[in-house]
Amino acid sequence: MSEFWPSWARQWLDVIVPAVQVLLIILAAWLTQRLARRVMRRLGEHNLPPEILTIGRRISAFLIYGAALLFVLERVGVSASVLWGAFTGFAAVAAVAFFAVWSVLSNIFCSVLIFTTRPFRLYDRIEVLENGEKAGLQGRVIDINLIYTTLQEEGTDDGQPGPTLQIPNSLFFQRAVRRFRATG
Repeated sequence: MSEFWPSWARQWLDVIVPAVQVLLIILAAWLTQRLARRVMRRLGEHNLPPEILTIGRRISAFLIYGAALLFVLERVGVSASVLWGAFTGFAAVAAVAFFAVWSVLSNIFCSVLIFTTRPFRLYDRIEVLENGEKAGLQGRVIDINLIYTTLQEEGTDDGQPGPTLQIPNSLFFQRAVRRFRATG
């Protein structure tokens, strides 16, 4: 087939043919998505809830453009098994990393909740209850950071400050907290 082309065009066939195929794949995906949107619009005319239509449009766009991406990568020369291997390897590493830092992420998220919902403030005296009314950790809040809240226990009779406790922020959302407002 290449003998019908001029000599200058033969060297470009290896580039032009895949480029045209990629453009055709993108055009087909765009047309398919327009068809899917039209079908969703028609379904909406038959009293289908808008939430269902939105979910349907998003799922159809994800599937259509995802398949188009896979077809384009295949035309460029990327193997589907290589893509699958890379994806599963990345997912496994991400899952291990997520579980490794779960406790830190939990404490950071809980600190954001403490800063926004304000269950207690600096210099309040609080008590973290163990089971219902059973006494637990208590003291005056002297610091709140991303991982810990620092409490200072009651001082001794001779005026010395008591020891400090660093309590992970996630503990405040697992136990009941009794709050005594700071005075002054």
